[in-house]
Amino acid sequence: MGSTYAVLGAGRQGTATAYDFIVHGGADEVRLGDVDMKRARGAADRLQGLTGKDVARPVRVYVTKSESVLAALEGVDVFLSAVPFPFNLGIAKAAIRAKASMVDLGGHTATARKQLALDAQAKKAGITIIPECGMGPGANITLAVHAVRMLDKAEEVRVYDGGLPQRPRPPWNYELTFNVAGLTNEYTGTATFLRGGQLVEVPGLSEVEAVDIPPLGRLEAAVTTGGLSTMPWTYKGSLRILENKTLRYPGHWERIRGFADLGLLSEKAITVNGAKVVPRELFHALFEPHVTPKEIRDIAVTHVVARGRKDGRPAEATVDMADLYDERTGFRAMERVTGWHAAIAAEMIAREEIPWGAHPVETGIPPDRFVEEARLRGFSIKTRVTPTG
Repeated sequence: MGSTYAVLGAGRQGTATAYDFIVHGGADEVRLGDVDMKRARGAADRLQGLTGKDVARPVRVYVTKSESVLAALEGVDVFLSAVPFPFNLGIAKAAIRAKASMVDLGGHTATARKQLALDAQAKKAGITIIPECGMGPGANITLAVHAVRMLDKAEEVRVYDGGLPQRPRPPWNYELTFNVAGLTNEYTGTATFLRGGQLVEVPGLSEVEAVDIPPLGRLEAAVTTGGLSTMPWTYKGSLRILENKTLRYPGHWERIRGFADLGLLSEKAITVNGAKVVPRELFHALFEPHVTPKEIRDIAVTHVVARGRKDGRPAEATVDMADLYDERTGFRAMERVTGWHAAIAAEMIAREEIPWGAHPVETGIPPDRFVEEARLRGFSIKTRVTPTG
C-alpha cells in the first residue's frame, strides 16, 4: 500500500507539493485542504490532468479551528502545511493529536523554534515534524549542510539564493513569485548569522556585494531575514562564519534601499490629509502590480561556498543548484524548489528514513539523499571541492 498525504493550503506551492506526492511519493490519496473549495477543486482537477491519477481529494479546512484540522488529518501519514506561519504552531499541536507527521513552509524562525520544542511530544505520538522546508529557508540549508560534509572540517559557510526572472525587464528586473507581504517581511528586520563563532544580528538590505552565480553571471546579494532558520544556533561552536544573502539582478537593492530609507517599508501608520496610512501597505499596492506579470518564466538558484580543510589541506567546497520554469507542467521554478524540498522531506518521513521527533531542516533531512532525489526531479546540482593552499 501507498501513503495518505495531505496539503493544508492548496495554492501554488501546495499544489506543486501534492504533484510530487502523486508522482514520486507513492500516494494512494492526497487531500487538498483549503478554506476556499473552488481553489481546492481547481488544484485537484489540475493534478488529475497532469498525472492521469484520480487520487487528489478537495477538502474544506479552517486552520483556525483545531477540530476542522483534526478531521482533515484523520488517517493521514504525512502532510504539508502551506498556510501562513502564524498558524503552524497550532497545526503542529494538532498533528501530534492526530498522529500525523508534518512538514511546513515556515517563514518565521521563532515559530519554528516553538515547534521544535514539541520534540518529546512528537516522539511519544510516533510522528515527525520538520518546520521551515522550502527554498530559503529549506533547500538552501540542506545544500549548505551538504557542502559542510564535503569537507573534513568546515570553518566558513556562505549561502546565496534567489528566485529571478529568466528575462529581466527594467526598471525592476524582478518578478514576484510569492506573496508581496512575505517579500517585504524578508527585506526588513535583522538576520541571525555566525561571525567569529558568535551569533550576531545583521540588518536586512545591508552588505550588498557582487557575486558571480552560474548560470546567470554577475548578480548582487544582500542580507535578508530568516533564510537560515535555526541553523546558526545548531552550528554555533562548529562554524566560525555562517551567513546567507538573497540574490537579485544589479540595481534592485539600491532601489529597494531607497524605498526603505523613505520609510515605505514601515508598518507604523502615519497621517496623510487626516487619513491613517500604513506605508508598507501603500508600498504593496504600488509595487506589486509592477512586478507581477501575466506570465512568469523564472529561474531559482542556490550557491553555497564552504571553506575549511580537506585531506589536511585548505579547501573550498561549492554547491550550485538551478531550476527553471517547467513548460510541460506549468510549475514555476520557485514552486518546484519550494514545494519539492518539502515533498522530498515528507516522502522520506513516509518511508521511515527520518526518525520520530521534531527536527530542524539542518539535522532532520539527509543532504545526500535530498541531492539524489532532487536530481531525479531534474534539478541541476553541481558540486566541487577545490584545494586553496
